[in-house]
Amino acid sequence: MANHLRTRLVLDALDMALCQRRPDGVIHHSDRGSQYTSIAFGRRCRDAGVRPSTGSVGDCYDNALCESFFATLECELLERRRFRSHAEARMAVFEFIEGWYNPRRRHSAIGYLSPVNYKRSQRPPAHPNP
Repeated sequence: MANHLRTRLVLDALDMALCQRRPDGVIHHSDRGSQYTSIAFGRRCRDAGVRPSTGSVGDCYDNALCESFFATLECELLERRRFRSHAEARMAVFEFIEGWYNPRRRHSAIGYLSPVNYKRSQRPPAHPNP
């Protein structure tokens, strides 16, 4: 989260996601913003094995899940509060996503599981050591 929309912001966000989640065979879907169509972002996706995808101009349906997330963030957090500083807003957004949305909020698109529980359900079972 930053007060600018430069390519460095999306590179940092992608690196954070790659470090924390360690995805495999993932597609990164975005709009056609200059940050996402930049050479640097395309190169970083290629190096990380991430397939970039951009939506059609004026078509909100190809990114419906992301649009739904931002609508929820706006309705359930941002429209209900006023923040005294960028740091306060940043912390509130972090707490919303990591403290409530990912671990607890259930989603119809993933079988009414939270994102964390869905991710857990996709992992192969651990094998005990002999």
